[in-house]
Amino acid sequence: MLNILSQNKNSTDSDLMDQIETAEPALWRVMILNDDYTPMDFVVYTLTSFFGHTENTAHKIMLDVHKKGAGLAGVYTFEIAETKSAQANSLAKQNKYPLKTVIEEEGE
Repeated sequence: MLNILSQNKNSTDSDLMDQIETAEPALWRVMILNDDYTPMDFVVYTLTSFFGHTENTAHKIMLDVHKKGAGLAGVYTFEIAETKSAQANSLAKQNKYPLKTVIEEEGE
């Protein structure tokens, strides 16, 4: 950074910030996996509580989980996806359900 400043003494911090390129953070999908024991209502509750879905949308995702084996709960940056997945998994464990969520990077 010192080299940049010494090369162009008339540059302002604002000029330097304009030259710095920032990359968008990678996005991660939180997927809910199907199992044969977790009640459908609990899956809907999890989707509305942790992932902000409406009842109607949560019901559609729950049916994807049931019929296709997995459903997309949401797409977030890594830290948020990891937190939401951990919260959902923890609630399932507390309620003695085998419901599991996993995160996977977008584009894989």
